[in-house]
Amino acid sequence: MTTLNLETLSERIKIHKSSLIHIVKPPVCTERAQHYTAAYQSHQDKPIPVRRALALAYHLSNRTIWIKHDELIVGNQASEVRAAPIFPEYTVNWIENEIDDLAERPGAGFSISEENKRILHLVCPWWRGQTVQDRCYGMFTNEHKELLATGIIKAEGNMTSGDAHLAVNFPLLLEKGLDGLREKVSERRSRINLTVLEDLHGEQFLKSIDITLEALSHHIERYADLARRTAAKEHRFSRKEELLLIAENCDLLAHEPPRTFYQALQLCYFVQLVLQIESNGHSVSFGRMDQYLYPYYRRDVELEQNLGREKAIELLQSCWLKLLEVNKIRSGSHSKASAGSPLYQNVTIGGQKLINGEAVDAVNPLSYAILESCGRLRSTQPNLSVRYHAGMSEDFLDACVQVIRCGFGMPAFNNDEIVIPEFIKLGVEKEDAYEYAAIGCIETAVGGKWGYRCTGMSFINFARVVLAALEGGRDATSKKVFLPQEYALSKGNFDTFNQVLDAWDNQIKYYTRKSIEIEYVVDTVLEENAHDILCSALVDDCIERAKSIKQGGAKYDWVSGLQVGIANLGNSLEAVKKLVFDEGVIGQQELAQALEDDFDGLTGEQLRQRLVNNAPKYGNDDESVDELLARAYQTYINEIKNYHNPRYGRGPIGGNYYAGTSSISANVPFGAATMATPDGRKAKAPLAEGASPASGTDHLGPTAVISSVGRLPTGSILGGVLLNQKLNPSTLDNVNDRQKLMFLLRTFFEEHKGWHIQYNIVSRETLVKAKQHPDQYRDLVVRVAGYSAFFTALSPDAQDDIIARTEHTL
Repeated sequence: MTTLNLETLSERIKIHKSSLIHIVKPPVCTERAQHYTAAYQSHQDKPIPVRRALALAYHLSNRTIWIKHDELIVGNQASEVRAAPIFPEYTVNWIENEIDDLAERPGAGFSISEENKRILHLVCPWWRGQTVQDRCYGMFTNEHKELLATGIIKAEGNMTSGDAHLAVNFPLLLEKGLDGLREKVSERRSRINLTVLEDLHGEQFLKSIDITLEALSHHIERYADLARRTAAKEHRFSRKEELLLIAENCDLLAHEPPRTFYQALQLCYFVQLVLQIESNGHSVSFGRMDQYLYPYYRRDVELEQNLGREKAIELLQSCWLKLLEVNKIRSGSHSKASAGSPLYQNVTIGGQKLINGEAVDAVNPLSYAILESCGRLRSTQPNLSVRYHAGMSEDFLDACVQVIRCGFGMPAFNNDEIVIPEFIKLGVEKEDAYEYAAIGCIETAVGGKWGYRCTGMSFINFARVVLAALEGGRDATSKKVFLPQEYALSKGNFDTFNQVLDAWDNQIKYYTRKSIEIEYVVDTVLEENAHDILCSALVDDCIERAKSIKQGGAKYDWVSGLQVGIANLGNSLEAVKKLVFDEGVIGQQELAQALEDDFDGLTGEQLRQRLVNNAPKYGNDDESVDELLARAYQTYINEIKNYHNPRYGRGPIGGNYYAGTSSISANVPFGAATMATPDGRKAKAPLAEGASPASGTDHLGPTAVISSVGRLPTGSILGGVLLNQKLNPSTLDNVNDRQKLMFLLRTFFEEHKGWHIQYNIVSRETLVKAKQHPDQYRDLVVRVAGYSAFFTALSPDAQDDIIARTEHTL
């Protein structure tokens, strides 16, 4: 078995990492807000795509750039390290309301200077009434606004930032270089017919791509000049040589395809960076990096040996730390659902590839190098994912477990055995299905060929919907009734449990439709007002179709929302079925009153304990509750199939919706807005995370958990079935225990058709200490949901949720 070196870090990397993790309150940068405002004001006569391209070009030409930390990979997002830019074209409402209180946020605080406050108060008024969020609310019905105000459906993140949730075509970028891409655009423009309406708009889009690519080339040249100027002042010979090499790399990459591993990695990072400068949508991912960078790695490291493996790993780690520098500021409410300010920049390794039509293992030496580089660094970025398949070697699986044992929540696993065949069933071509990658958290798509939001559209609170189903359609939190129904526990007029299921079916169908209506408005406003030009240029077939991604330019386009509180739904329905209807030990009105009172008093607590202890819970390999949950979830899955997204019929294959459980940390704020539920959960307590069991309810160990998750209709939940597991570090102390975990993984993926799994290897004692003494644990990384975060950067509520999760042994 290969033994990875998981302890060695160069001094350069140590210093760079330390400087980043000790920034407790990152600053806010106003440069982009100023530049975009000035550009928009100067080009109001231009079509929106051209206006956005000119705004990006102006910003890239005038923003502050720097080279620090003896870094090998260069490129900064903002004027200061880890500073978060402001994107006023999406929203200014929350910025104006919250700008003075940013530093006081729990777990998501930012520092902002008085000068930057002054600048934002000057910039924001110009945008009022014309932001994406403003225009969405201008199109919403009163019903939509009321639903969003209650929080049963949440879509704030869709309106206040770019879409992202995709990987662009890095192989095409590396093959052609920036000048080659401009030639491709030029050739397509030569076939434009300006007497055709679609082509007239297409010409403006293609023109905007050319402006953007030229601006990106100039931007890279700025780093070449800066590196040379810095080298001229550098007294250390070795660093002077590094800076001159950086300048040489940038000179070439500004126009030509890369020739070395170092150059290829640098070009990918430049594009990754500017994608997030163009649009602050998160989950901008690298796709299958071990595949498209391997030819460069093989030539430089294995064949010509002009780059040592250790140096290649240091270059990778330099890139990972640059990813950690990228930052995003969200509204106070949105930050609660994204605890730890994650960017979800996913790198996928492993899996299979097709050779002459036959599937073979795709693991290569770069796969190991990427795995090892992340294991040594133990950072939150990149969000590392491994594609599992039945033919994965014991050696590589063991290497993955070695890194899992490091305790920073990575790698996560996705399962080829379910993703590939289900994609093919959808209509994805076989050759493309084998090239899928993890995007953001755990969702999957084909890099460079898939549109936005393979997950991450609106959120639906399943726990609140089931409470409405049990109480005449009344939302227990807001007291509003959106879909009235005859039956209610408080009336005691449910005759059978089947009527409860019918009520659930009716309510969830209603909320599903409303979520799609809301998403449709947001999609339309984004299409009309916020074109992502560079992103579209690197997604097939946007250039050939002369359409942006939002206009239908992508080859594939399926979208997923997120459903929160899956386990609470199943557990609540099972408790009502067993204790109210099957056994009759709790009366309908008795349960309704207990829920209304939040199980207050001795009698209420006694009833709560019966709900907790006397009804089966999802996660314990109990078919009754598992299958009831699957049946209830299937109603949502069936309903979502009835709708199409706005790109349907406009070019892409697909244009439909599917389910997804990758609910980031929304389970905590969603729980805080949810009253008591029939599973015995108290009001305002966190909901269950992802598709994982509710905290503390999975008593029979990890094998029971994977059996329960395997009963979900995972083949239809193509937005991802997120399973978080927590193991005590002592569990993986010896080789035999690691073999047990490997066997468990194979069983889950091959027998139970599991979609995804990830591990927190950290004890409760360590987490409690870290919460009490944050200064001593700044480098402690934990798995939150489909991403990892620094534990001390989380809000107290998010920390408590992770502490409360069941800690298993093997």
